[in-house]
Amino acid sequence: MVGVFCILLLLAGCSGSALDSDTNQPTPSVLVNAGANQTVNEQSSVVLNGTAQGTTDTLTYSWSASPALNITHEDISSPAATFVAPTTTETITYVLTLVVTDGNGNQGSDTVEFQIVAVNEAPSAIITVFDPIINSAFPAGIEVTLDGSDSSDVDPADSLDPIAAWRWQQTAGTDVLNNVSLNGDSIAFVTPILDDPNSLSFELTVTDQEGAQDSVTITLDVLSASQTQPTVDAGVDHQVFSGEIILLTGEASTSISSGLPLTFDWLNDSELVPVINNRSAEKTYAIAPLVTQTELVTFTLLVTDAFGNEVEDNINVRIKPLPLRNINDTGVTLQASLTQNGTQHQSAFPGQDGQRGQDIISENGLLEKAGRGEQGFDFTKLDAIGDEQDETSQDWSCVRDNTTGLVWEVKTDDIGLHGNEHSFNWYQEELNGGFEGNVGSAGLTCNNSQCDTEAYVAAVNQAGLCNFYDWRLPTPNELLSIVHYGNVTGTKIDLNYFPNTNDFVTSPLWYWTSQPSADGVSDDASQTAWAIDFTTGNDNFLNKSSLIKIRLVRGGR
Repeated sequence: MVGVFCILLLLAGCSGSALDSDTNQPTPSVLVNAGANQTVNEQSSVVLNGTAQGTTDTLTYSWSASPALNITHEDISSPAATFVAPTTTETITYVLTLVVTDGNGNQGSDTVEFQIVAVNEAPSAIITVFDPIINSAFPAGIEVTLDGSDSSDVDPADSLDPIAAWRWQQTAGTDVLNNVSLNGDSIAFVTPILDDPNSLSFELTVTDQEGAQDSVTITLDVLSASQTQPTVDAGVDHQVFSGEIILLTGEASTSISSGLPLTFDWLNDSELVPVINNRSAEKTYAIAPLVTQTELVTFTLLVTDAFGNEVEDNINVRIKPLPLRNINDTGVTLQASLTQNGTQHQSAFPGQDGQRGQDIISENGLLEKAGRGEQGFDFTKLDAIGDEQDETSQDWSCVRDNTTGLVWEVKTDDIGLHGNEHSFNWYQEELNGGFEGNVGSAGLTCNNSQCDTEAYVAAVNQAGLCNFYDWRLPTPNELLSIVHYGNVTGTKIDLNYFPNTNDFVTSPLWYWTSQPSADGVSDDASQTAWAIDFTTGNDNFLNKSSLIKIRLVRGGR
């Protein structure tokens, strides 16, 4: 028995020596297993998990990665976490470490390796055609653009530059890519002009940043020269009043030189039958007929080429009845080109004053007037007691503007109260902008006792011009309403109704208005008032002490 005990003792001593040599480190208080190593695809969602055992049941988990990754770990009391495998062009290894802490502060850790494998999906080649197709085919002789910029890659290495290269080639048909760069995202070429219809085929190959490719082919049918029709544009829809100019500004062209010349024919389908000035012109005009209610008229431009191809386009023009007027037009009926003004219609320059408004309606004979007057102006002469006078009368003292309803003073060529030589400084006790102006004196060139505007208004009202007693200075807009900008030489007013206004046609011919000006203020008081120059039609502010003309008005406001 003693021998057996010694043998056991020797065995025990040998066993202890072996264990001590194999386990030099103490057993950790927290045992952790981060899981098995894995291989995953780029951009895939990866689930992390692990197990742990510590000195307490309460454990706290923490994941980290090298190189760094964005790990989502919402509950640190659980080992479960996720991350998205990053985009890569080659296999890359990430080492993830799980550190676990128990309730006594003891820690343990373990690592796991993830190999991220590059997975590249091929790009998608796309061709877009931006040019017009006629009956599923392209005209001959036109420029066509094929655009590949919409080509895409669902897993780009660089989201800002997903496609690394484009490569174009023509695979069928007459060569149209000579001297055309084939390495851009688009190509442009001119369709061939041939006697027979033909087809052109093109291939686009795109390569993504990781070397994958995709190709797409497109075939374009091209018309023959004689099948290629002209293009035509009849203009834009618009509306006018009766008597105004209807703009027929057509445009037509052909890509086939042998298709020239083009002929034009303007047509309309309306029972109103507007008169077209020149039906065979590409650009022309018509006079809007008189209507009592709004009418819609369609004009069609028919274009024929030398092959006999006919193409048409149309515009709709809404014609409205003459409007009720309470403001005058400018008097301008001339139309301008790039080099001159004239009476001819300028189709190439639409929307001018001379194509719209009361003046051109009057010139076309569709403006009804209560009286007479140049262009769109409508005036009636009144005698000394305010009665209407015949148009031919040479004895009138006032003029009624039948458009605005205002009644105007007429100047005389003598030295009487209304003499055209008299001048006045501006003076107004009320509504003067803080400064009344200077009271006039008898030594100035007027026939009333005080040569200022307010004194003159009082004198005219006392005399009862044309049997009216409410004369006043006009506002700027009222005085501008009788400016005749259509008079290209001489005073800008209808001298048939406002005689004795043309004494100073080579220099400013200012007339006062009732409006003080905010310009020229001193100590918060306006030192100037607005005036209108009947030589140019311009307005300006003048010092209130300036001696200039007056034309009084009544009515309105």
